[in-house]
Amino acid sequence: MAGRTAGRYARGRGMAVVVGVAVAGALGACSGAPLSTGPKAGAACAPSGTVSLAVLQGTTLDCTSGTTVTLAGNGATYLIVPEFAVGDVPYTGVPYTIGRRASPGAPTALAAGRPPASALVSTATRPGVNVRQAEFDLRLRAADRQRLAALGAARTRGTLALQNPGVHTRATCPSQSTRTFQVVANSNGTTFKSSTATLAYCGTNVIVYIDNAAPPGGFTPQQLTQFGQYADQVLYPLDLGAFGSPTDIDHNGAVIMLLTPIVNALTPKADCATSGFVAGFFDGLDLDDTASANSNKGEIFYQVVPDTGGTVSCKHSLSEVEGATAPTFLHELQHMISNGQHVLVHGGQPEEGWLDEGMSIVATELGSRYYEAKFPPPTGRTNPVQMFPDSAEPFINEQLLDSYSYLTAPDTQSVTLHSDADNGLDWRGGDWLLLRYIGDQFDSTVYAKMEHSTSIGTANIAQATGQSFPTLFANFGLALYTDSIVGAARNAVPPQDRFVSRNLREIYQALYNGCTRGGGCPGVGSPFPITLQSLSGGSSVAGSLVPGAEMFYQLATPSGQSTVTVVFAPASGATFSATLHTQISIFRLQ
Repeated sequence: MAGRTAGRYARGRGMAVVVGVAVAGALGACSGAPLSTGPKAGAACAPSGTVSLAVLQGTTLDCTSGTTVTLAGNGATYLIVPEFAVGDVPYTGVPYTIGRRASPGAPTALAAGRPPASALVSTATRPGVNVRQAEFDLRLRAADRQRLAALGAARTRGTLALQNPGVHTRATCPSQSTRTFQVVANSNGTTFKSSTATLAYCGTNVIVYIDNAAPPGGFTPQQLTQFGQYADQVLYPLDLGAFGSPTDIDHNGAVIMLLTPIVNALTPKADCATSGFVAGFFDGLDLDDTASANSNKGEIFYQVVPDTGGTVSCKHSLSEVEGATAPTFLHELQHMISNGQHVLVHGGQPEEGWLDEGMSIVATELGSRYYEAKFPPPTGRTNPVQMFPDSAEPFINEQLLDSYSYLTAPDTQSVTLHSDADNGLDWRGGDWLLLRYIGDQFDSTVYAKMEHSTSIGTANIAQATGQSFPTLFANFGLALYTDSIVGAARNAVPPQDRFVSRNLREIYQALYNGCTRGGGCPGVGSPFPITLQSLSGGSSVAGSLVPGAEMFYQLATPSGQSTVTVVFAPASGATFSATLHTQISIFRLQ
């Protein structure tokens, strides 16, 4: 980005950061001498001195070795975003205080912070979020990473020859009309059942089989052909264009879709109404040609079948199956591409879970973008005021709900770390925003660059974008609020501080409007989810920030006071651990 020096944030985005003798008084206040009132000051964040910004301009300061920031005052209002721009550290909240230093002799106080995370709405209570699908997918991905990491390590050591992963070309139709598959049959991915299935469709990219034990009253042969054509000619090319080709270890030139009631049975009938159902999945075991007999040794997507009588588990109509499995196919196909490219093609390690999931959430969004382009407003909408056409909503609803919830408490959800055992899902909304921001800021090949790489995690992002991760994370953190500031022309905000293909205030306003028309959605209580906490004179706010997270504050400086100093420090005092890569992004609002 213009005006940034590599990795050290020295001058900000085209605005002045004034350092010199003219602010000697302010610099003296940052010298480390203890204060009798207000938050205690330590060394200044780098670069030191007074930060002087034009309206609608921002900068980021490296606070690895400091705790104080001095800003030009005289009535200026700032957005203050402290953050830990890091991955691959323990997922532990770090208690801190942040506040404006009081004038000498003025009283100080500890103000109440944001409500604790326990008071916020759980993902599991939000309508439109398929919790069971997400949780099952995360468990499979965790198992895949362990299995494929060992596979990649063995090949790196030379103890296991690198198989020929192949490249998908045009599908070779099977000579046999039936085939038997081994399918995951429990929620932990540890037991399997056999599925004998019949070939139903063979296209250019996708081959479809349907289990012979599928309940009656499901797809007709014509409907199966139409379903196969949709996956083959619409969905598959979306992922292919964004992420590149999957592997082809079975050398059939295609991805197999197996429709089987074994997937239906993964969800107890009683749970469907409360937590959703497993609609489909990819199992990384199938990419391991050294694995047990449970590996089908090929690129396969497994999905539910229609079951109008509820004979296996929940009742599933034909339209429900089509609506649920289309976004799931896009999501799972990205996981397939990522694992195959990182491990089998490039001989590296599987992508870190948070980034792999973020890429799959972007893959799901591709379906929405396809239908948004196909049906510009007001076409394709039951209600002409809808922001998204009806056909796009299955591909975008979860992103809107998850990201809205994420932005209500961004300090509690890391976008660069997550626990595979943690059932919380809001971090997925943050990951979607981060990966959408990256896709907006860089050319359309950025996702494929991350897929076709031996780097993983934050290093992969830095390599693909050409930016240090802290620099990118700083820009992203500001853009979450500054993307579409009320009362300001959108193009008046620097390009790196806004999204391109999504206007955040517009999409959350649309979500709020839709929830209001529908009687309300738990947790969607306002048109925009970010609430700025005020840093008033002489008080500090207590909080706890996890790595890979940020928090949003507003500081209005007094008229007639030339400078104001903000202190951001660990609750225990001293400075933050260098491993956290602590930084503060600052944006002048007015």
